[in-house]
Amino acid sequence: MRLVTFDAGSGPRAGVQTDSGILDAMDLLGENGHGGVRRLIAGDRLGDLKAAVEAGNGEPIDASKVSILAPIPDPDKIICIGLNYRKHAEETGQDLPKAPIIFGKYRNALIGNRQTVTLPAASTKVDYEAEVAFVIGRRASEVAVEEALDHVAGYTLVNDLSARDLQGLTSQWMSGKVFDGSAPCGPALVTPDEAGAHDKIEISITLNGEEMQSSSTDDLIFSVPELISHISSWMTLEPGDIISTGTPSGVGMARDPRIWLQDGDELIVSSPQLRCSCSPRCCYSRSISGSSSELSSSLPSISPLFSKRSCCSSSCPWPRAGPTPPGSP
Repeated sequence: MRLVTFDAGSGPRAGVQTDSGILDAMDLLGENGHGGVRRLIAGDRLGDLKAAVEAGNGEPIDASKVSILAPIPDPDKIICIGLNYRKHAEETGQDLPKAPIIFGKYRNALIGNRQTVTLPAASTKVDYEAEVAFVIGRRASEVAVEEALDHVAGYTLVNDLSARDLQGLTSQWMSGKVFDGSAPCGPALVTPDEAGAHDKIEISITLNGEEMQSSSTDDLIFSVPELISHISSWMTLEPGDIISTGTPSGVGMARDPRIWLQDGDELIVSSPQLRCSCSPRCCYSRSISGSSSELSSSLPSISPLFSKRSCCSSSCPWPRAGPTPPGSP
């Protein structure tokens, strides 16, 4: 299944992306009130949901009529792994880490479908980082490597946007990693049965149509099960926690000349294994080109417009996922 959290105007609800549109998971399961994908995961309802979908229940909703949020907009934890691709470690001139390098982001960093990223005024060196992330499906504490994959609810995409000038101010990276909107995520959470092998997920990113990164999770230094086992040895992981596995080689700061994101740039992160139901790939984009009709016939995509001034341009043809922030034109 391809799970999404969407908002039709009355609050977040969990859904299933299908060829015909989005099925309201809350209606399918007879759940009252609002709640995103995390609620279903925590309630151990994914098996029931799959059965309801396979039974052909529910009426699909036109994806172009709703806002697609981050799959898990309300996690307890967003755990990120640094320097976890061998070739990325090589391009930065650093030795392979002996243990996972771990840092965190917060909920303010998460954005979803067609939302806007505002580049922080305090930085002139914001970089992209395409990443495969996974979401915890069952509480994990002191989990063995051999049992770790039983705790994965699914996989998604993250762009770990990084303000390199702020990141380098101290030995702690947090200053450059947690600005608002610095973790575009989604659009869907793809369950393991559809995503395939955890170590065979390809990922790439284009900047204004030019490929910047292309790799696969087979280049990870610490694999998904190893990360779960390591982190759960000293911290309990809860359903809905997001763990982003790190970025491959090709980041802007490692290029000559270096590349920093600019107002109006277009980024698309994609993975063929995490394809959405109406498209051969699952991607998120920050383009302000395209139309809602184009999106409705393909996958729901995350489209943050990068701007130092505003959170959504008046010329943007795509519907906003939330209210226009102060200062927007």
